[in-house]
Amino acid sequence: MAISTVIFDIGNVLVDFCWEDFLRDKGFDEEMVQRIGDASTRTEAWNEFDRGVLDSKGIVDGFVKNDPSIEKELRMAFSDLTGLLRKRERTMPWIKALKKAGYKVLVLSNFSKQALEPNKFMNEFLDEVDGGILSYKYKIIKPDRAIFELITDKYDLVPEQCVFIDDTVRNITAAKKFGMNGIVYNSYEQVESELQALGVNY
Repeated sequence: MAISTVIFDIGNVLVDFCWEDFLRDKGFDEEMVQRIGDASTRTEAWNEFDRGVLDSKGIVDGFVKNDPSIEKELRMAFSDLTGLLRKRERTMPWIKALKKAGYKVLVLSNFSKQALEPNKFMNEFLDEVDGGILSYKYKIIKPDRAIFELITDKYDLVPEQCVFIDDTVRNITAAKKFGMNGIVYNSYEQVESELQALGVNY
């Protein structure tokens, strides 16, 4: 069955999720950057940003429980998420080329309101794609099957005619189980080659 829809994850696919540089820019030394990471971005508690059910304080309270001795640093680090994401120059041409070739282009991302609002460049490609699902708006995150059902129903998609591109293996495994084609993102060139192998030409 020919592919008609390309669905992108956002972080580390269409933009850089550069949390280490984000913390370095706030003045933390390398040891503290890694400690903050161990209490926040590398834990399941990070998902609560993307789930959209807690306010920022509630989420950071969860990080503090992971390492109470750096409470001050954690609260300072995540008071403002400007700079947590970095623009990729390839993103806009990639989306435009796929659309020009006749493909529907959507996003499906575990994404928080706190990361979206201060990083204004995100709107460039969010305005360019044909739609999609940002997890915080629906209170569901990948790899929950419900998020794949949601995007399929919302955009009247046939799973077998979709290819989902994500940098996390478990999300691609879930997409394939749901019936979609899936590509684990390692590099732009690798994804381009795998898309061509699936018959996606642009």
